[in-house]
Amino acid sequence: MIHLNAEQQQAASFKNGIASVIAVPGSGKTLTMTHRIGNLVKSGVNPESILGLTFTRNAAAAMKKTLKNVLKEKASRVTLQTMHAFCNGLLRTEGKTFEILPEREQMIMIKQIMKKAKINQVPTGSVLREIHLAKNHLIAPDDFRECYAGDFVMMQIWQVYWEYEHAKKTKLLLDLDDLLVETHAILKKQEEIRQKYQKMYSHVLVDEFQDTNPSQMEILKLLVGNSNGNGNGNGNNRSFWICGDDWQSIFAFTGASVGNIINFKQVFPSCRQFILHENYRSTPQILQVCQRLIEHNTRRIEKTLTTGNPDGAEVVVICATNEEDEANQLVLEIKELTETKGYEHKEIAILYRSNFQSRVFEEGFSKNKIPYHIENGTSFYQRREVKILLDYLRFIDSPISEEGDEALRQIINVPNRYIGRAFMEELSGYSSLKELHLYQALKVMRIDIPYVRRYVREFITIMEPLIKDAKQIEPAEMIGVLRAVLDYDRFITDDDIPSPDDEKVNNINQLQLSANRYADIKSLLTYTETFQDEISNDKNGVSLMTIHKAKGLEFPVVCLTGMISGLMPHKNGDIEEERRIAFVGASRAMKLLFLSYSLNYMGRAAKKSSFLDEMMGNVL
Repeated sequence: MIHLNAEQQQAASFKNGIASVIAVPGSGKTLTMTHRIGNLVKSGVNPESILGLTFTRNAAAAMKKTLKNVLKEKASRVTLQTMHAFCNGLLRTEGKTFEILPEREQMIMIKQIMKKAKINQVPTGSVLREIHLAKNHLIAPDDFRECYAGDFVMMQIWQVYWEYEHAKKTKLLLDLDDLLVETHAILKKQEEIRQKYQKMYSHVLVDEFQDTNPSQMEILKLLVGNSNGNGNGNGNNRSFWICGDDWQSIFAFTGASVGNIINFKQVFPSCRQFILHENYRSTPQILQVCQRLIEHNTRRIEKTLTTGNPDGAEVVVICATNEEDEANQLVLEIKELTETKGYEHKEIAILYRSNFQSRVFEEGFSKNKIPYHIENGTSFYQRREVKILLDYLRFIDSPISEEGDEALRQIINVPNRYIGRAFMEELSGYSSLKELHLYQALKVMRIDIPYVRRYVREFITIMEPLIKDAKQIEPAEMIGVLRAVLDYDRFITDDDIPSPDDEKVNNINQLQLSANRYADIKSLLTYTETFQDEISNDKNGVSLMTIHKAKGLEFPVVCLTGMISGLMPHKNGDIEEERRIAFVGASRAMKLLFLSYSLNYMGRAAKKSSFLDEMMGNVL
């Protein structure tokens, strides 16, 4: 049985009323939440009257597993769900008939609406993001129109928003945001249903509260009703108990509002606040660096990182000439750790702000036979936007070959030329009959459908001069030409919901930068094929991931990389959110923390991140 410390015990023993538990990284907040549920049940509370909410299915599953150790067979009677799963169940229970619209189908529907309305100057992803943010703030189409009257672009988005809602309604479809919007509407407008759920769930607990968005906050306010009490067992036998950490709020780009947790006491004046200060994860040296950094944020809840862990090594700052040198220096550090210090590769994580930064580390690890894997992601040369350009290069380098045939199949419809499977089967049959390779057949086969004939001619017109000059044009220049003639950057980003990263464009920038090292296409292609799967997808290898993917994880050794201005903090990010992102990255480390930056990045002079000076105490 795991024993709680005094702070955890106080928070877990709270019974009635409203409470916020502000928990530093590694302080056991989820454990505290499950013990509080256990305490409620052991004190006589009906397990069915307890609702525990979190924000990912994995977190909900982990909490159920932990709760089973506390409550045994009674654990299954407690409702532990994601917010979206709870809303989905509530709507269906209350008789609403609908199917959930998958994200892919959502994108297709938006595109169809935009095409019909002849709206082509706004990326599809941008439209979808604005609709998503509007729903997060419970802004209906009519309110959206009123908010942005006079703004031409936003009025186009409003038109799509209105048509999108109408189309879903006629087909009885709801997207994920609608689950929240519709639940809020029912609880707000129908008092009988609201009272039913307030009575059903007299104790509501929410984990990772810093990740809530405005619509979720409004649902929770309706759900808990009057949960005031004094926390000592008196009051009205109701409670609303939340836990989280404002310092770890890093999902503003998805609509999360750090204000929900910072202003919680203002929204609920009777709230009793508990702070879990003690970190069980990291050394005092790592925590000192984290504390120094976060104290530069003005919007924060005051707390102090403490630990009973013994002293460890000082945090190491690595200054490199450029990003390749940064990767090489970390390779040397990792070799020393694994060969002489007793660490395993799986105990080490390379963290970065954006996915495109992985290339240099992948190349360094592959060259030095260091096993690694991309956590919940794809290795650099397998990312779709990179792979397509490599297939174009493969085709241009050798169009009349088996390799060229395979490459043509991959690129013929990228960007979309409306060339379907039936046409490709016809082309394949014709090429076999005439004993030709696919590209030879494509140039001579009779094509009856006018629009297909036009697109094929356009494709051949683009490819012919590139094939002819392939030996004279260096790979990096060829990639630049392809990006221009195919309008490739727009194509790969059109469906993307905007974030501060612009990852796909940065990925092909990295490809072009890597291609500079090769004099011909074949040499580049040969190099990209050397990334062996047993090295680059080894779950016992070094973990490479973005800081956002690392949230909730911990590693004995963390290398926080790319600490230069423009990357961390990101040039498009809110400075306090960016500082929280750096804080989350650094606080994943248990024993050793490396902070690295380069004096040059992507061929240009780089400036050391201001966060580094803040972390190392060099700011007056």
